[in-house]
Amino acid sequence: MAPPSALESPPEPPRGRGSALEVLAAFARLGLISFGGPVAHLGYFRAEFVERRRWLDDKSYSDLVALCQFLPGPASSQVGIALGLGRAGWRGALAAWLGFTLPSAIALIVFAFNLGAGAGLRVDSGIIHGLKVVAVAVVAQAVRGMSVSFCPDRLRGGIAVFAALLVLAVHGGWSQIAAIGFGGLVGWRFLALDRLPVLQHRDYGVSRRAGAVLLGIFFLLLAVLPAVAAMTASLGVAAVSAFYQAGALVFGGGHVVLPLLQASVVPTGWVDNDTFLAGYGAAQAVPGPLFSFAAFLGAVMPAPLGSGAGALLMLVALFLPAFLLVAGALPYWESLRQRVSVQRAMGGVNAAVVGILGAALYDPIWTAAIHGKADVGLALAAYGLLVFGRVSPFLVVMLAAAGGCLLKTLPAAMLF
Repeated sequence: MAPPSALESPPEPPRGRGSALEVLAAFARLGLISFGGPVAHLGYFRAEFVERRRWLDDKSYSDLVALCQFLPGPASSQVGIALGLGRAGWRGALAAWLGFTLPSAIALIVFAFNLGAGAGLRVDSGIIHGLKVVAVAVVAQAVRGMSVSFCPDRLRGGIAVFAALLVLAVHGGWSQIAAIGFGGLVGWRFLALDRLPVLQHRDYGVSRRAGAVLLGIFFLLLAVLPAVAAMTASLGVAAVSAFYQAGALVFGGGHVVLPLLQASVVPTGWVDNDTFLAGYGAAQAVPGPLFSFAAFLGAVMPAPLGSGAGALLMLVALFLPAFLLVAGALPYWESLRQRVSVQRAMGGVNAAVVGILGAALYDPIWTAAIHGKADVGLALAAYGLLVFGRVSPFLVVMLAAAGGCLLKTLPAAMLF
């Protein structure tokens, strides 16, 4: 243990516990505006819960992000579930998931029921374009803030650069896992911490015994559901089994789970390929996690699914593994990260996370949103409001949506 003089002074303490209603309101607002994919979601979470609300400190947040990057499933949703769990217990975890997921799920269910009419969801609308552009500013703000905190020396700066190059060169979720593993190994072996960070212990209200039970349920369902589906002719059981397996075995987030879902629902005839692709296109036009695409599939599947209840059942089946994994792992993770050797490894892991965020800032966020000088100008204006103006992210998002509409209506000759 380092002497007191070698310890960093603790950061400003986070605010105390809250209510499930507070968690629901905070995440519902983010669920309505969080475009740009999981990396952008993490940027929104950091701005809202680390900087604005101070529910936890930056180090605890980055460690939580690193844990969820290691786990299979939707990383941003798992981070949200953990934030809700730490803030208001089990009710908070459920409230965080509902608030962040239901806006997009409801929009996709409505789209499924009005598929012929198109449901008014257009990927090329000015509002959607502005929301994609503001995601560039939000992620850039997160990369800037985290790089200052977690890349203070050459070694960790080099880890971040290597992680970014690896993720850009090798597509797929496994490149992110490899980058994080590399950062952890280099940090554990070579990082010398002159000052040990003072870690604030996060009490998530889950004991080790409860964590073990949750992890046991995760593996039990993974083994039992396919066997039960094979012994029955029930579409509901077979669909729940397929969606649970997809949620349990996917690394890399929503875009990676889509091929698994397609292999489950298209060859079986549950959903035709044209309908699947139409739903996938609509999923790009709504905020929140791409895993909410499960609600669309449940709504268009044959009876006894093909209803609002079927949509919610498929949504729960896809997200349940994420819930069990993150809640089961947290009590063990919170103890592990207090060890000096783990802190050295986490120094490298956090640097790698900065590199991964930096790579994602370019691809897919910048490449999907920035198509000209006017878009660059809108992104820079949003960044300036966030970083220098200290304007609320919610207000910046609303202004960017209005700016996107304006860019769509102005003649091309007037744009820079």
